[in-house]
Amino acid sequence: MRFAAEVSELDLADYQRAVRLVLRHPLITPTYPDERALVRVRRFAAELRRDLAEAFGYRLELHGSTARLVRTADQLTPERPATSRTGRPFDRQRYAYLALCLAALGRAGIQTTVSELADAVSADANRIGGLGLDPDSAADRRAFVDAVSWLEERGVLRLADGSSASWVSDPTAGEALYDIARDALVALFHPPRVLQHVDTVTALLERPATTSGNAERRAAAQAARRAVVESPIVYFGDVDAAVANHLRGTALPGDLHRLTGLRVERRAEGVLLVDTLGFSAERFPGTGSVAQAAVLLAVDLSERVLDPDGRRVRRMPAPDPREWQAALVAAADAGLPEATRMFADDQDRTGDVDRTDDTGNPDTEPGRLPFVTDSFLREAVAAILERYGSAFGAAWHADRERLHVEAVELLARFGAVTPVPGGVLVRPLIGRYRGTVARVRQRTLF
Repeated sequence: MRFAAEVSELDLADYQRAVRLVLRHPLITPTYPDERALVRVRRFAAELRRDLAEAFGYRLELHGSTARLVRTADQLTPERPATSRTGRPFDRQRYAYLALCLAALGRAGIQTTVSELADAVSADANRIGGLGLDPDSAADRRAFVDAVSWLEERGVLRLADGSSASWVSDPTAGEALYDIARDALVALFHPPRVLQHVDTVTALLERPATTSGNAERRAAAQAARRAVVESPIVYFGDVDAAVANHLRGTALPGDLHRLTGLRVERRAEGVLLVDTLGFSAERFPGTGSVAQAAVLLAVDLSERVLDPDGRRVRRMPAPDPREWQAALVAAADAGLPEATRMFADDQDRTGDVDRTDDTGNPDTEPGRLPFVTDSFLREAVAAILERYGSAFGAAWHADRERLHVEAVELLARFGAVTPVPGGVLVRPLIGRYRGTVARVRQRTLF
C-alpha cells in the first residue's frame, strides 16, 4: 500500500474527500469553495503533501489561511477556462485584466476600492497595444468586473462595503471597498519562472531531465495518474508509449482508488475515471438542455456508426495530438509582449511535427475514425427537438444551431468526438451509448 499508508481505514473516506477537494480546487481559502474545505485539508496536510507529490508530482503549499496545489502540467488544454459568475468563459481581454489586477494588488496595501483598482489597471492596460481600459466604456467595465469578481469569489478580495455591480452601472456613483487577502494573493500568483525570461508558453511545462531508468518510469507513472484525474477519458493513442504502458498496468486502478475513492474503467482504447462522487465540475451525462441533447446525439451517432445495415461510414485519420498542441502553443505565444521580454526568439516555437503517411485501406487502417457530417448532426438535433419537444424550452426550438454547436462542444470536451472541418470524428466512447433508451417525463398540469 503506497498511498494513504498512515491513514486509518476509519478516516480513509474523509482523506479521499480531501484529495478530491484539492484536485478539483487547487486554491482553497477560508471561504472558497466553502467554509469547511480548508479545515478538511489542514487535517490531513502531511499525508496530502506526501501522497500528492509521490502520486502526481504536485506540490501542496499552505500559506497562512490558504492552501494551494501547484500542479505539474504535461500539455496545454483549453478545457478549463476561467469563467465569469454567469458561466461565460474568459476571453483575452478578461485574462489580461485578471493578470493586471494581480500585479496591481501586489503593490496595494490591505484595502482597495474597485475604482482605485480600475485606475491602476487602466494605467497599465493603456500602455499595452490593443488592450486598454476605458472606465467610460460599459464593455470594458463589465470585462474588468468579471476579473474582479473571479478574485472575489475565491477570497482574494473580500467585499467590505458596496457592490461592484453598482460601479458597472454608474462608475461616478457606485463603489465597492475590498479587503485584500495577502495569503491568497501570494498563493495564487506564484510563477515558477521570471515571466520576462519566457520566450514560449511551453517553457512553463518544462521539467528537469531524468537521469536514470527508475526516474523515467516514476515520471511516466505520475504522468499516467495525472492524465486520468485531469481528463474525462484518456485514449492510449493520445499519450506517449511509456505513459500508455502505465495506463494499461495493474497498479494504476488500485492507486487511484486508494487516493480518490473512485474506480478506473479500462477498455481496449483507453481508460476513464468513473465519477460517482461529484469529483468533476462537469459531468456527462448531466442535467440541462445541452447535456440532454448531447447524450441523445451520442445515441444517434452510435447508431449511425455501428449500424451494420446502415450506409457505409467514411473513415478518416485522427488528428495528430502534436499538431493540435502546436496550434494551442502558437495561439498562446501570439500574445507574448515583445517589448518586455529579456531576449528575442526567432526560432519556430511550434517545432517540427511528424506526419504519418495517409495511405492504405481506409476501412482497416488503424487510427482511422468514423466521420459524420455537420448536416447529419443538424438533422439529428432537429429530430431530437421534434421527438422530445416538451423537454426543451422555446429558446432552443428557436435556435437549433446553437443547441447543435453546444451539444457537439460538450461531446468534444468529454472525448466522445473530435471536431474537424465539415463534421466530427466519432471516438470509441460513443459506443457506450448505443441502444440507450430515453424517456421524457410528461408535465402535469394539475
